[in-house]
Amino acid sequence: MAEARLGRVVTEADLELVDGRTLHYYDTREDEPDARVAVFWCHGAPSVGRPPEPLFPAAAENGLRWVSYDRPAYGGSSPNPGRNIASAAADVAAIADALGIGRFATLGHSGGGPHALACGALLPERVIAVVSMSAPAPIDAEDLDWFAGWTRSGMAEQHAALAGRAALEAYLASAEPDPEAFTTDDLVALAGRWSWVADVFGQAVKNGYEGVVDDSLAGAREWGFAPADVTVPVLVMHGAKDRMVPSAHGKWLAAHCPGAELLLVPDASHVTVLDSGPAALAWLRDRVAADSGKPEDAPPLRGLNHG
Repeated sequence: MAEARLGRVVTEADLELVDGRTLHYYDTREDEPDARVAVFWCHGAPSVGRPPEPLFPAAAENGLRWVSYDRPAYGGSSPNPGRNIASAAADVAAIADALGIGRFATLGHSGGGPHALACGALLPERVIAVVSMSAPAPIDAEDLDWFAGWTRSGMAEQHAALAGRAALEAYLASAEPDPEAFTTDDLVALAGRWSWVADVFGQAVKNGYEGVVDDSLAGAREWGFAPADVTVPVLVMHGAKDRMVPSAHGKWLAAHCPGAELLLVPDASHVTVLDSGPAALAWLRDRVAADSGKPEDAPPLRGLNHG
């Protein structure tokens, strides 16, 4: 099925995997037939996989095509009990194979960031570059005070995930909205230019919390790869004022992914960092050009503060 949103066409379909699971995926190829490369969007948690509509114009300007999917137990995708972060690489590869996509890039926001990095680590022959925005570091990260800077609700949810499925389900069933989770700027963005985020959040939880439970449990165990395994080009982008995932996590990821660039957006927080999405897509465009040999040395991203 195809749906027109913001003047763009998103095609949705289901892919049946050999293990019997279904992945529900999205593709803008119909609207961008001349796009040079696909960018797999790895969504946050909770969310469904619909690609980020406010960034469609920037993707088109940079010759990029969006492909994405609902992670297991979200939206139209089957559960994958016991999955870890690394399992995303096989799911992304299966969708790429089904669509005839050879090489591609990945971009993940928040809880999607580690999944985007998983593709870079485990599919280096196919992934051109990775952008990780406002993502957490591994729970077993050395030399990082992992819980420092989280809001009370964020810390409580993470501790519940560490305690196991039953504790996490009980926490989510009784948790109240946390007024400290988002900055004022985030709330303004959610009510306006980034209302898309609230929309995909609502779709993700309308039938329950199975997807976010599985995501949180995956984040509370070893990822199945190390950031040091991500040898493709990486841009780690983080809002300096992020309350949902402290910026120390972005700094840690950049320091532990070989050759990664860290870009701290001074006035951005967890949602408003998405306003820098066009800059991230321009960075990917340059890495795509470098991958094809034009130019040989891709320029660094300009206009933001390097951490």
